[in-house]
Amino acid sequence: MAGIYIHIPFCKTRCIYCDFYSTTRSELKSRYIHALCRELTERKEYLKGEAVETIYFGGGTPSQLSEEDFRQVFNTIEQVYGLENVKEITLEANPDDLTEEYTGMLAMLPFNRISMGIQTFDDATLQLLNRRHNAAQAVEAVRRCRHAGFRNISIDLIYGLPGETNERWKRDLQQAVSLNVEHISAYHLTYEEGTPIYEMLLTHRIHEVDEESSVHFFSALIDTLIAAGYEHYEISNFCKPGMYSRHNTSYWRGIPYLGCGPSAHSFNTFTREWNVASLEKYMHSIEEGHREFETEYRDIATRYNECIMTAIRTMWGVSMQYVEQTFGTELWQYCMDMALPYLKSGKLELKDNYLCLTREGIFISDGIISDLMFIEE
Repeated sequence: MAGIYIHIPFCKTRCIYCDFYSTTRSELKSRYIHALCRELTERKEYLKGEAVETIYFGGGTPSQLSEEDFRQVFNTIEQVYGLENVKEITLEANPDDLTEEYTGMLAMLPFNRISMGIQTFDDATLQLLNRRHNAAQAVEAVRRCRHAGFRNISIDLIYGLPGETNERWKRDLQQAVSLNVEHISAYHLTYEEGTPIYEMLLTHRIHEVDEESSVHFFSALIDTLIAAGYEHYEISNFCKPGMYSRHNTSYWRGIPYLGCGPSAHSFNTFTREWNVASLEKYMHSIEEGHREFETEYRDIATRYNECIMTAIRTMWGVSMQYVEQTFGTELWQYCMDMALPYLKSGKLELKDNYLCLTREGIFISDGIISDLMFIEE
C-alpha cells in the first residue's frame, strides 16, 4: 500500500507562525493544477505498482480550490493510479472557507475526511495569529461539515500561544471536546526562524511560555481528551477509537508515499526526494519536462534513526523484530542497550516485543528518541 500527498500552496493570507511553503498568488491556480496533474501522471512508476490507500490534500490552503480544480486532480489520480483501493481522502480546510455551498460541493467529491485548522477558540489570539476566522465560524464550520454528511472530521489546535494561561487552554479543550469530532491534533507552538511571530519574539513584542507551563498544558491535553474517550495514539494526535489518520500514520510506519507540488516530499523506503520550494520554478520545470528536485539516499543508520524517530511517537511503538530483521543484530542490540535505563525507570516498556513510551516517557520523548538514535563516531 502507499499514499499520495498533494501540496496546494495557495493562501489568501499568511498566518504569522507558518513556515510551510505557500503563496498568495491565486491567479496562478489554473496553471498550477495543470502542472500538478502532469507531475502525477509522469511519476506513476515512483510507487512501483503499490496500491494507493490514502490521499491527502495539504497546504497552503487546499480549500481555496474550486470544484473544477478538484475534479481535474481526481480524474488524473483515477486514470493513473485508480481509486478502488483508497480508504481515506483528506482535505485540509480553513473554517471560513467551509460555507454551506462549499461543504455541499465537497460532499459530492471523493473526500471522506476533513481536517480543519482551528488552532484556538480565543478570538483575540486568532486575530494576533492573522487567522481569517473567529471562534463562532469554527464551530459553525464543524456543524456544516456534519450537515453535509462528513463522519470523519479532524481539528488542529495549538497550545503555548502568546498569553496562554491554564484557564484559556482549558476553555479551548472543553470547546474542542464539545464538538465531538473524530480526531484532534494539538501541537505546541514553535517559533520558526523567518516567520513574523519569530521576529515578534526577538523584538520582545510577545513572550514565549515557560517550560513548566508547557508541561501543564500538555498534561491537561492528555487528561481532558482521554477522559472524553479519545485514544492518545501519537504524541500530538488523539482520536475516537479506530479513527486515527491513516495517511499520517503511514508516515510514522515507513509506508511509501508520493508527494506532488512545490516543496512536497516523497519516500520510497530507500530514498527521499523533495520538489523545489518555489511555485514558479516548480511549474516551469514540470512544463519543460525536467522536474526540479533533490534526492537523499538513506544508508542503514539513517533508516534506523528515522524508524526510531517516527514509530516511537505512536501508541504502537517500535517493533524490535522489525528492527532486527531490517537493520541487523548490531543495531537491534544498540537499541536495546540504550533503552535499558528507560525500561528500568518506567519511561519505556516492552509490549509483545514492541518498544513503547509510557505516560511518563511521553514527557521526555525528545531525549529518549535522541538516546536511541545511532550516531556514527
